[in-house]
Parts: sequence; C-alpha cells; structure tokens
Amino acid sequence: MENNAEDVENSMEQQQANTAPEPSQQPQEPPVTRARSRGGSGAGAPDGGGGDGGGGNGTGPEQNGQPPTARPARVVDAEEEEDEEMTLKYGAKHVIMLFVPVTLCMVVVVATIKSVSFYTRNDGQRLIYTPFPEETDTVAQRAVNSILNATIMITVIIVMTLVLVLLYKYRCYKVIQGWLFLSSLLLLFFFSFIYLKEVFKTYNVAMDCFTLAIVVWNFGVVGMICIHWKGPLRLQQAYLIMISALMALVFIKYLPEWTAWLILAVISVYDLLAVLCPKGPLRILVETAQERNEPIFPALIYSSTMVWLVNMADTDRPKRNSAETGSVQQPTQESVESPAPSSPSQDDGGFTSSWVSQQQHRLGPLQSTEETRREIQQMPSARPPVEDDDEERGVKLGLGDFIFYSMLVGKASATASGDWNTTLACFVAILIGLCLTLLLLAIFRKALPALPISIFFGLVFYFATDNLVRPFMDQLALHQFYI
Repeated sequence: MENNAEDVENSMEQQQANTAPEPSQQPQEPPVTRARSRGGSGAGAPDGGGGDGGGGNGTGPEQNGQPPTARPARVVDAEEEEDEEMTLKYGAKHVIMLFVPVTLCMVVVVATIKSVSFYTRNDGQRLIYTPFPEETDTVAQRAVNSILNATIMITVIIVMTLVLVLLYKYRCYKVIQGWLFLSSLLLLFFFSFIYLKEVFKTYNVAMDCFTLAIVVWNFGVVGMICIHWKGPLRLQQAYLIMISALMALVFIKYLPEWTAWLILAVISVYDLLAVLCPKGPLRILVETAQERNEPIFPALIYSSTMVWLVNMADTDRPKRNSAETGSVQQPTQESVESPAPSSPSQDDGGFTSSWVSQQQHRLGPLQSTEETRREIQQMPSARPPVEDDDEERGVKLGLGDFIFYSMLVGKASATASGDWNTTLACFVAILIGLCLTLLLLAIFRKALPALPISIFFGLVFYFATDNLVRPFMDQLALHQFYI
C-alpha cells in the first residue's frame, strides 16, 4: 500500500509539473484537485503539505506555489490607469493654463474698445496692406475691395512666414533675433506710448511728457529684458499678453470691417494648411526645431513654462567643468593605483572564480530564465521616479493665435452695435474651440493649428447672434415678453 501511495504521488507530481503553465489563469485549482486525489487514495492529509512543496519545487521559478505569469496583467492595468489619470490631469491643467492668458488678452482688448473711442473711431486712415477703401456706392464693389485687401494681407503674411522659415533653416539666428528685437521695440515703446496717451486722454489724466517718457522707457526696457533675455515667468507672460493685445487693437482700428472678417476666415484656412501639410512652413519650422532640439524664439510663442535661449549655455557649463575635472583627475589616479588590465576580458569586476564557487556552494547553482528576469524587472524600484522637466510638460501657443482671437472678439464688440450678447457669444465660442483643439492635441500628440476651430466657431456665433439672436431679443424687449 505504501508503494502504491508513493506511485500515485509521483504520478500526480509529474502531471502537475507537465501542466504547470496552464493553471496561470486559475492558480487555486491545482491544490484542490491534488488534495481530493490524495484523500481518495488513502494517503491522508499529512502528505498533502509535502506534495504541495514538491510541486512548487518542480515548477522552477514559482514562488509560494503561485505562478509569476499572473502579475504582468495587473502591472500593465495599473500603468494604463496611471497614464489615463496623468493625461486627464495634465490635460485639464493645460486647458486652464491657456484659458487664463487668452481670457486676459481678450478682456484687455474688449475693455479698451468699450472705454477708449480712439480704436473705434474711423479717421480715414488705413494700413499700407489694405489700399482699397470699403466706402463704396455698391455692395459688390465693397466685396471686391475687401477680397483684394484680404488677398494682399494674406500674401504678406505668407511671404514673411517663408522668410522666417528660410532664415531659421539656414541658421541665420542673428537676423531673426534682430527682426524680433525691432518688432518688440516698436510694440513696447511706440504702440505703448499711443495706448497710454489715449487712455489718459479718455480718463482725463494729466501727465507731463517727462514722466510719460520715464514710464514708457521703464515699461519697454523691462519688457525687452524679460522677452529676449531673462526675467520672472509671470512678468514674461504678462508682456507677451500685452504685446498681443496692442497688436490686436492696431488691427481692429485700421482694418476695414469686411476685410477683417475675411482675413480671419482666410487666415484660419492658411493656418490649417501651414501646420498639417507635409511642406507647410509652420510644420517645417516646428520639425526643424525638434530635430535640432532647440526652443522656438520666445517672442513668437507663449509658453506656460520658462523659455530662455541663453539658459542652454549656462546649464551646460557645470557639466562641462565637471567632465573636464574628471578627465584631469583620472590620469593621476591611474598613475597612483595599480596598473589597469590590458583587456576588458581580464577585468572580472571583483567577481573571481573562488567567489562564484563559494556562492554556488552556499546558495546552489544560479540559473537565469526569462520568467525570473521578467519578474525582477517588474519588481518596484527603490529609486525615486525621474521627474519630467517643466519645459516638456509646458503648453505653448503662438502669439498670432492670441492676436486673432482678440481681434475677433474686439471687432465683434466694436461693430455689433455695442451688443454684449454678441461679444460674450464670440468669447465663449473661442474658448470652446480652444478646448476642442487641446482635446485633439491630447489624442494625436503632435502640433496642431489653434485657429481653425476657434475662428470658425467665433464667426458662426458672431453672425448668428448679431443677425438672429439680437433682433429676437430686441423684439422681446419691445413687446415686453419674458422667457
């Protein structure tokens, strides 16, 4: 009977060793079936524990009778859940990071339009890019003039963008920096002086020319330092928002009404083609900057994190110095210590043959399999996680998007008979379009144009509210109907 019981146990152990990979999905079934078979054979319960241990030893990399293949699914699921949480967290964070500056820029423009009459008064002056007047006798002639003005304006934008891309591609950084420097100088000094003069005139604030010159000088110099060199992040962002608002106010004042709406429609289409087409200028610019691992000039991009061009040279300097000191100290250490081995094969790193034999005698032969390596790789590491740089997590938006967003809302506020419903409708439409753009950005994970969706929604909301909702609300107010 004892021999029969031992034969039954050996046969069961061999079956369990042969079928060990199968119960990875249901790890609790083998002990139950084994206990029942041994109880039926009359071997009794005391041999059950030894049989479990023998089965565990026979399967090799198992631990505590549990196969390690059930763990990767849980680890993968946890990693996927963590990635989803991080995507949602930083997606919402990015939305807020862009909503705040875009809202501030539009609020500055709308507040200026509503309070300062200089930017809504028609002085008969036009930009050199819009030579055709819209004060015509017929609607057809006005439409033709607006189309011609928009064509000239878009052509100028395309040509200047191509020039910028060519200069960047051929590494003419000094020319680009000089170009952007002059543009920022004009905006921060000349346009700021005009803005302050009109604001003081509107609110009847008396200020002598000397004090005004000191204020403009300090404002412009600090702005040039923050944008083109170094400065606090919030101050840099504030200056970029102010520059965008000043440029939008210039477009609102000097662009005719129909030309402005047509430019907004055409510039959104151009933005779509320039970013998504394989040979689009903006796509080439972004891809070239990514290939060179260089940040795009901060005077063109609003970033939620710090972007300093001179920062790259400063951060590389300590590393270079440490590398140089290490290379200088290395020969001296080698001259003092014992001579290095002649070949890498002679260097065993301290793990001599006697040490290996001693470890094998104490612990047994060490075998490395795919399952053991996978299990070790999946074990949690004691090292702290490497935090990503804020520059990589930061969200960026071109200053042109700020300008045209504010231009749409400001033009709606200036030309829609002073109706707040139309202004608020355009404001909400732009934010909805920006949110959808960020959603698509999280899905596709590549550079996308920020103008098409927001401008499309803004134009639809403007004409629908101005031509449908506003007359409807006026009729309700006229007949004293309340909804």
